[in-house]
Amino acid sequence: MEKEKEEEIRELNRRFEGRPATETVAYFLEAFRGRIALASSLGPEDQALTDMIRKTDREARIFTIDTGRLFPETCSLIDRTGLHYGVKLEVYFPRSESVEQCVRDNGGVNGFYESVEKRKACCRARKIEPLLRALSPLEAWICGLRQEQSVTRTGVQTVEWDGANGLIKVNPLVRWTEAEVWDYIRANGVPCNALHAKGFPSIGCQPCTRAVQPGEDVRAGRWWWEHPEHRECGLHRR
Repeated sequence: MEKEKEEEIRELNRRFEGRPATETVAYFLEAFRGRIALASSLGPEDQALTDMIRKTDREARIFTIDTGRLFPETCSLIDRTGLHYGVKLEVYFPRSESVEQCVRDNGGVNGFYESVEKRKACCRARKIEPLLRALSPLEAWICGLRQEQSVTRTGVQTVEWDGANGLIKVNPLVRWTEAEVWDYIRANGVPCNALHAKGFPSIGCQPCTRAVQPGEDVRAGRWWWEHPEHRECGLHRR
């Protein structure tokens, strides 16, 4: 990262240290109007951010990625969220030829269970390629990352330079606890995934997500057959 950009990111983090998430959201929606979007996984953090964004700027873009292997409850939430906020979420899909090639190269439709490399290849075809298309016209993106979520996210900052995609990345909820997220959801009547009530705190593709046991890490049900330090799909490379 060039020094000028590095200093800009440091200054933005100093500016928003300890400030309310709503203030961070409002600043970046205005500063990057028309050039910023929320990348929503439809998890509780992103649903809370959707609520903040719709209350701040009803024209702001919100997109999600349908990998083709989502839970029915997640697909239902896309429509329920749109109806609740009076907006159609932009939905990006993987390219069929990329998925077909991935299946051929990696041992079948569920070959991703065999190795981290094969699982990441599936994530690239179904998640990362659509994400890159969604991000291509933007200069900044908003995410629901929190430091508390997992060992792979403890170093996340409120504002980061996403060198992989050449964008500013904004994480307004970075220091929120899980309890704070759910307090916001309940207080504001935010729609959420029905699976959360069935032991699924973090929800991705159906074959790669299971319910967790009491006391387990909130992301323990994601790619549970892998070591914790590998449990990212590549959307949030650092």
